[in-house]
Amino acid sequence: MLNFIPSLATFRRIVRASAIYDLALAAPFATPWTFALVLAQLSAVNQRLGGAPLPAFSTFHVLIACLMGSIVLVWSVLRIADPQPRFGRYDAAGRFLFSTWMAWALAVTGEPLIWLFLVLEAAWCVVQCLPVRAQSAQRSNIGSLAT
Repeated sequence: MLNFIPSLATFRRIVRASAIYDLALAAPFATPWTFALVLAQLSAVNQRLGGAPLPAFSTFHVLIACLMGSIVLVWSVLRIADPQPRFGRYDAAGRFLFSTWMAWALAVTGEPLIWLFLVLEAAWCVVQCLPVRAQSAQRSNIGSLAT
């Protein structure tokens, strides 16, 4: 059984790390030009994993991808600058939703590329759902170690 209850400082580092991951992952989705490049790369990876080439995106599809990329960038910057535990909880809820729709897409298409995103998305969701050790418990543990 998992018996890891992070301290507040550790949990804040988890929230910040998830935000840095999101920043790196979402940045290419933020503009139509970078998205075109990443879509070609994602299609190639999917094919190398045994899947089909990804379909061509219309302007509307690119718009939706760029809107998602843009909002994830803004959300990432907020969590990097101020990695509050409550932001981690909201992020976990969002990751649960993203994971749900990724699992649905995986079930419908079977495309192996989705696994690369789904596993990490679900892992970040789980780790940001962990309870945070109470501040008073941290102080009492430090005090008991000193005696």
